[in-house]
Amino acid sequence: MYNIAIILAGGIGSRVGGRTPKQLLPLEDGRSVLEHTIDAFETAPSIDEIAVVMHPDHINTLQKLCQNNPWQKLKKVIPGGAERWESSYNAIKEYTDLSNVSLWLHDAARPFVSQTIIANIADALQTHDAVTVAVPVTDTVYIVDKNDKCQMANVKSIPDRATVMRAQTPQAFHLNTIQKAYEKAIALGNIIATDDAGIVHKYLPGTSIYIVPGDESNRKITFKEDL
Repeated sequence: MYNIAIILAGGIGSRVGGRTPKQLLPLEDGRSVLEHTIDAFETAPSIDEIAVVMHPDHINTLQKLCQNNPWQKLKKVIPGGAERWESSYNAIKEYTDLSNVSLWLHDAARPFVSQTIIANIADALQTHDAVTVAVPVTDTVYIVDKNDKCQMANVKSIPDRATVMRAQTPQAFHLNTIQKAYEKAIALGNIIATDDAGIVHKYLPGTSIYIVPGDESNRKITFKEDL
């Protein structure tokens, strides 16, 4: 199977603050979050190609990064959409009608994804159409009723945390699976999902989504303190 890693870097990172998207901010070694993320897939033996979905205002910055890095697998730069799902779908449309292909959708803000996770996903794709990454929760989780201002909440229920996991990325799919899920979602309209596995779960409910164990080090940079 030909594995294509789609790095979703189209966000503006508003929760980090400032004018520079978080994926373009430097880590301790001076290289950007995005560079580290691309590196992870560039060095993975199971990844054949990389594409980056980038906010149109920052495509020039990515092109400069390409000049300074010896990436061989990065083949496409794709303009992002207004919402995360639109960025994913823009990437999916770039690879229509291909056979024996899987698309891996990964948050650019997760620069520490391990080679073990990537290898385990590649193995799982041999026998599953949809694969996600998750870690067990260690804290008690509350299901809440929130008021309109989303500032106060009442506990509605407390699920058994043994049945709750926190999603990570990459999330990988056989191309025809993720393509069908998005086409159905768009046809029905009012898309509500926070990740690509959620799209498959909601719009292709008969599809089993296999979970590969994640790692706490595969954290997402969300706030300035995370840098």
